[in-house]
Amino acid sequence: MNKVILMGRLTRDPEVRYTQTNNTMVASFSLAVNRRFVRQGEERQADFINIVAWSKLGEFCSKYFKKGQQVGIIGRIQTRTWDDDQGQKHYITEVIAEEAYFADGKRENDENSSNFENTFGNVASNPNPDFEVTPSDDLPF
Repeated sequence: MNKVILMGRLTRDPEVRYTQTNNTMVASFSLAVNRRFVRQGEERQADFINIVAWSKLGEFCSKYFKKGQQVGIIGRIQTRTWDDDQGQKHYITEVIAEEAYFADGKRENDENSSNFENTFGNVASNPNPDFEVTPSDDLPF
């Protein structure tokens, strides 16, 4: 199983490219993800993780995600290698995004979040309206 769940802040605005073969959009960006523990007397450490989002998800990320914004990403880890013009081998590990979410609260003057609200509805709404959990003492757990 290869599943990654990350929450962090964008270190830069997403960069958009298109593939040469079929003109598919790909957005790439980096997340600064804080480490869980801090050693006493030291500053909190962060890992900088490269994220790649393809097609419609890439379009969404490029349109609504901005530097400094906190986001949640669900995806998978992918490694790849290539040789450069000098024959030097390069390795990269990145997360291929499968889902992307806002993790910041809505900002008052953020026109992008209001555009998102108008286009896609309430961000906090139930993603699966056919399935709803209601509090009850009858639950088996």
